Amino acid sequence: MKPDGEKERFLDRRENVDRLLWGVTILGFILLAVDLFYHRHVYHPWGNLLGFYGIFGAVGIVVLVQLAKVLRRLVMRKEDFYESD
Repeated sequence: MKPDGEKERFLDRRENVDRLLWGVTILGFILLAVDLFYHRHVYHPWGNLLGFYGIFGAVGIVVLVQLAKVLRRLVMRKEDFYESD
């Protein structure tokens, strides 16, 4: 829990985290619904697919996180790297 004297923050309460997640989810569905009515001038045929840019962004973030995990293993040093003689 909280150490004595530490102030409770907004995201420390579970119900606030749930509200934030629900809000982002609802906003995503609203934007997906707007995508049905908004005309875009696309440069690639895939841009006409419903929700393409959202799905593309989500997949891109997952790929970046997975690549970062691999890169971390390649460049990680021991904890005492700078302390060893």
